[in-house]
Amino acid sequence: MDKGDEGRGSFANPETNDDLEERTMEITKDMTIGELLQKAPEAAPILLGAGMHCLGCPASQGESIAEAAMVHGLDVDALMEQLKAL
Repeated sequence: MDKGDEGRGSFANPETNDDLEERTMEITKDMTIGELLQKAPEAAPILLGAGMHCLGCPASQGESIAEAAMVHGLDVDALMEQLKAL
């Protein structure tokens, strides 16, 4: 091995580096509120503004976006448009 080859294996390949995983996330009506907030915490103000004030309660964490919209009397399609604009 040449001295110039030493350490070359220690650099991460940007194409396979986990830190560079795809940044866009598909938001679906079936996604739980917990999943949404874990992957896109910036969605919290949208949900709070729509009247979903118990984002941290256990029930909301396992509830889908569609279920939460129904419980709160919201138009799920309008809510999805706001979330997808993130």
